[in-house]
Amino acid sequence: MNASDLSLHRRLASGPTHGFARRSIDLAVASAAAVILAPLMLLIAVALLLEGGRSILFVQTRLGAGGQPFRMYKFRKFSVDCSPHGLALTMVGDSRMTTVGRFLAATKFDELPQLWNVLKGEMAIVGPRPESLALADCFRGGFEAVLQYRPGLLGPTQVLFRHEAHLFPRSVDPILFYREVMFPAKARLDLSYYPRRTIASDIVWMVRGFLAVLGWVPRPPVDM
Repeated sequence: MNASDLSLHRRLASGPTHGFARRSIDLAVASAAAVILAPLMLLIAVALLLEGGRSILFVQTRLGAGGQPFRMYKFRKFSVDCSPHGLALTMVGDSRMTTVGRFLAATKFDELPQLWNVLKGEMAIVGPRPESLALADCFRGGFEAVLQYRPGLLGPTQVLFRHEAHLFPRSVDPILFYREVMFPAKARLDLSYYPRRTIASDIVWMVRGFLAVLGWVPRPPVDM
């Protein structure tokens, strides 16, 4: 770690903490969801095994609170023989996705294993979406402040950008578009919400996240 990285880590580590009350809510919600959704997760696991064999989980290092890396878990959407060094984004009609994977992408059920990340304290129920290391350099020019907050399953960006893949123009490089348009839009949205968040507003976003899974998704607050 160089001097600038160490300085950034110290600034982020001294930022807002998650708080005992919010952590208690995370544990209660994640525990209840894990129990209630266990049959669904078992069904998904069996479907993935029957379709393509092992492994059923996709594990990737993401950036957590304070810029600390952690291993994030998802159900596998892509074919087992896909290169781990492929495009860091999932696009509409992505040829890497399997039949079960397309269902998981449409419903966001691929995110359910992240309940384990919540229980471990690496993620929260409500928080900014954790980015992959391939996009870590996007956190600059003030956007590194997003890393003060524990990443989450749900939140403003996850709800308002529920159909993010449909926002990419076909005529541009998706990584370039994400870096220059999508990421800044999401980071600004996060930074407008999390410094002023309350437990009550987090609960509202939990409800809105549930409604988004059912199909109620407002338009993103920016013109793409």
